[in-house]
Amino acid sequence: MKKNVSPSATRISAQPRIHQRAGEIQTYGTVSHLLPLELEEPVRLEMTEQLNQLLADTMTLRDLYKKSHWQVAGPTFYQLHLLYDKHFEEQQEIVDQIAERIQLLGGISLAMAADVAETTRIERPPRGREEVPVQISRLLDAHQVIIRHCRTLGPRASKIGDDGTNDLVVSDVLRTNELQVWFLSEHLVEVPLVKAQEPLRNVG
Repeated sequence: MKKNVSPSATRISAQPRIHQRAGEIQTYGTVSHLLPLELEEPVRLEMTEQLNQLLADTMTLRDLYKKSHWQVAGPTFYQLHLLYDKHFEEQQEIVDQIAERIQLLGGISLAMAADVAETTRIERPPRGREEVPVQISRLLDAHQVIIRHCRTLGPRASKIGDDGTNDLVVSDVLRTNELQVWFLSEHLVEVPLVKAQEPLRNVG
């Protein structure tokens, strides 16, 4: 027997279906089994967990650069204003690379600021403006957290057969952070700006 189908049931409508809610299609902390990566589930679970920690710290460092970019003051304002923003853009690129690696491994990457704040190991700065040496010191401390993690995560990924994660951590994350540390730390060297300092003479 043929059922009568109401015309309204099949009609396409231009009305947006707003306020939609549904259950999650994948729970955080799990990995899917859709991609033939030749990596066992325990490996992917461990790597996605570690990469999410690296992602949270990298997103925090990225935002710390933007805060410093907005709030920098003093005689080196112009140079640091530009440098901070350049480093921000480079960290943003790393954020995307880490998040994509997590998704590629079948995991779920952190995304929201509240989740990042709960996860990061980088010290939270005050809301107000700080002096340039303090800004730079905070940034260097944050870099150190990430670099330390990279030096353990890279070899671990290689040991358990995840060469893709090892390559990302060493070639992209570690090397970029090392270079940025160099550029920052040189701003904390106390040298004369106009007149060279005369060497002290031994009086004998």
